[in-house]
This record gives sequence, C-alpha cells and structure tokens, in this order.
Amino acid sequence: MADQTHVLFVEDDDVIREATQLALERDGFAVTAMPDGLSGLEAFRANRPDIALLDVMVPGLDGVSLCRRIRDESTVPVIMLSARADSIDVVLGLEAGADDYVTKPFDGAVLVARIRAVLRRFGHASGSAQAEAGPDAMTGGVLTFGDLEIDTEGMEVRRAGQPVALTPTEMRLLLEFSSAPGTVLSRDKLLERVWDYGWGGDTRVVDVHVQRLRQKIGQDRIETVRGFGYKLKA
Repeated sequence: MADQTHVLFVEDDDVIREATQLALERDGFAVTAMPDGLSGLEAFRANRPDIALLDVMVPGLDGVSLCRRIRDESTVPVIMLSARADSIDVVLGLEAGADDYVTKPFDGAVLVARIRAVLRRFGHASGSAQAEAGPDAMTGGVLTFGDLEIDTEGMEVRRAGQPVALTPTEMRLLLEFSSAPGTVLSRDKLLERVWDYGWGGDTRVVDVHVQRLRQKIGQDRIETVRGFGYKLKA
C-alpha cells in the first residue's frame, strides 16, 4: 500500500465522487475522497497526497481557493475539474497554481491518463535544458541569462542572486525555453514537451503558466511572438 500513488479527490457530487474513487482505485491509486473544500484542506494537511483533483464548484471552500491554499504550502501537482471548458473558472484555477484541468463529464481512462502524465512530469523535472547553453556562460550546469541563473542539476533558479520558487511545471517550462534560447516554441510544442500531451490540448494552460513564470523571472524575459508562440530572450 505504501508504494501506491495517493490521490486527494474533492468533489461534492456523491455519485461522481464515489464512481471516480472506485475507478481510480481499480487503476491502482489510493484515494482520499472529500465532499467539500474545508475537509479537503484538512485531508491534504493530514495525508500529504501525491496529487490533488479538485472540483471547481465545491461548498465551504471552493476549488480555486483550495488550490491557492495548497499551493501556498506545497508544490504537489493539482488538476482542476470543471463542468465547462470555456468557464472563467478554468483560467482562475490555473492562475491559482493548478497544473492542468479536465472538463466534466470526463471519461475515466482520460482522467487516469492525465493524472499519469502530470505525475511523469513531476517525476523527472530536469528535461533537456543541459543540452544547449545560451549565449551567456554555462558553468557546472548553471545557465545564465542576464540576471537569471538556472541550476539544471540542483533544479534551482535565482534572479539577481535571490532564489525564485517555481512549481515543477513552471520549472519544466523554463527548462524548455532555456534549452533553446532565442528559438520560438509554439504552444502545441510546449503542450507536447511540458504537459506530455500526445494529443491536442487547451493552449490556455500554456498561456497562464507563461504569465505566472513571467511574474517570477521578469516580464520581459519571455517574449511573445504573435501567431507563433514564445521564446526566451537570449
């Protein structure tokens, strides 16, 4: 049991919660299922799960607020569940620190695939950034871009000498940019490389994460190339 991946699942609909819990357990996950945000936060603090699935619309403490509280305490991966693909709640959840989202109603196999994709990302955050250094110096696994330093071995980032706290997804995204400074990376390519999507995905996931990354490493460090994607200024 100890080697099972532990999922925290917060969903107020009894039928969805019980059916999804059973489906996840059949796929080998250990699941703690809670009906509201406050009990979900308590369960998170008590059990420290490997990943959290949070429905946006839950009572007590909504999923977006719960995600924000979790992110204040941990970099554990978070997937939001939303009933509407075009809902503003999707963007709010991503801005609160979620790593991905799944639209309800969802197929159990799709949900499991997305969970495993997120866990794979978090299991090997180093990516390919060491393959190519930028025009500034790379010494001992440290890439330098102006006042930004990326330690690709220690998985640490500093800006003007001060540590920058990144989630694993943000780190993966930065490593992709730093592996090809000055090269435009399309949203689809970033979805494939960072989010492990072998299929089409919602590019809002990329846009919100780029926005969050800019806030941490400098708004001008990542440039938008309209109609094509993003690139790290070399």
